[in-house]
Amino acid sequence: MVRALALTAVVLGHSWQGRPIQAYEVGNPHGTPVLVVGCVHGNETGGIPIALALERIAPRDLDLWIVPVLNPDGVASDTRKNGHGVDLNRNFPWRWRPLGPPGTQQYAGPRALSEPESRLARRLIRRIHPRVTVWFHQPLAVTDESGGDARVERRFAADSGLPLRRLARYPGSAPTWQNHRFPGTTAFVVELPAGRPPARRVARYAAAVRAVG
Repeated sequence: MVRALALTAVVLGHSWQGRPIQAYEVGNPHGTPVLVVGCVHGNETGGIPIALALERIAPRDLDLWIVPVLNPDGVASDTRKNGHGVDLNRNFPWRWRPLGPPGTQQYAGPRALSEPESRLARRLIRRIHPRVTVWFHQPLAVTDESGGDARVERRFAADSGLPLRRLARYPGSAPTWQNHRFPGTTAFVVELPAGRPPARRVARYAAAVRAVG
C-alpha cells in the first residue's frame, strides 16, 4: 500500500563547480532505509524522472532517500564526468586505482574520494546505512548483478523488465564499495535504455524500486 507523504529536502553539499546537491527523504524515518541515486554520469539522465517520481509517493514502511542528481556539473555540460573531469563511479575507495590520465573517459581522479560529490555520497551512505541502494545508469537496458543479494537484483529485474546480467566490475565503483564495506546490504546498478523513459516506464521502474525495498 502506498500513500503520498511529506518530503524533507536536505542539501548534502556542493559539486566541484559549486552547484548544490540535494537529497530528499520520504516515507517512514523508522522504516527500512533505501537509497536511490538518479544520475551519476552527467550524460545518463534517464534515472532523474524516476527519482522525481519516487519523491511524490513512497511505501509507509520505507525510509526512502533520493538523490536525483549526484553530478550536476556533468548534467549541465552533458558530459559523463564531473566538473573536475573525474568519473565519479571510479572514485570510490574499494580497490581504487588510476584508470588513465586526465581527459580519458574513465579518469578516476588523483586518489580515491578526491571529488566532493563522491565524498558527499559516502557521507550519506555511512549516515543512513541503506539496506538497498539503486544506482541508475544508461544505456544497456539491464539490471546488473552487482555483488549484493542476488535475490534483490532478480526481483528488480523481474518487476522492471530489465533482465539480470553480470556486467564488468570496475575498481572504484560505488556499488562495489558499498557491497564490500557494508555486508548484508545490497547496492546495484540499473542500466536503463537510452533516452528519456516514457511515463509508463517511469512508473514501472519506480514500482520496482519500492518492491525491492
